[in-house]
Amino acid sequence: MPRDIITSAEIGAAIRKRRKALGLSQEQLAEKVGVSYQQVQRYENGSSSLNVENVQRIARALGLPATAFFEAGAQPVVDSGLPFWSSDEKTLLRYFRDLAAPADKKLVLSVIRRFVKK
Repeated sequence: MPRDIITSAEIGAAIRKRRKALGLSQEQLAEKVGVSYQQVQRYENGSSSLNVENVQRIARALGLPATAFFEAGAQPVVDSGLPFWSSDEKTLLRYFRDLAAPADKKLVLSVIRRFVKK
């Protein structure tokens, strides 16, 4: 069989790699997509096939175009993701990188964590 078909396992590996690169847990991704974290696990290990709707939801949650999962030989999850981040996200990252003192970076992260907790 020709090697022109992207398998569920390959898509799942790309999802896992991108999710981890973004620092998201399976639970956080599941919440964004509207499925259980167990379903995200099944997608990531390739034991469950994705339907078209969930490919689009996952791609959106991971800041990728849905087509990124289907480009043969492509490494969509290796990219920094910057082209798909909002302007505010890019600005926040740029400011964070400009902080020189590790203590300042730690403070910024603790403030953000505090705001994210519900």
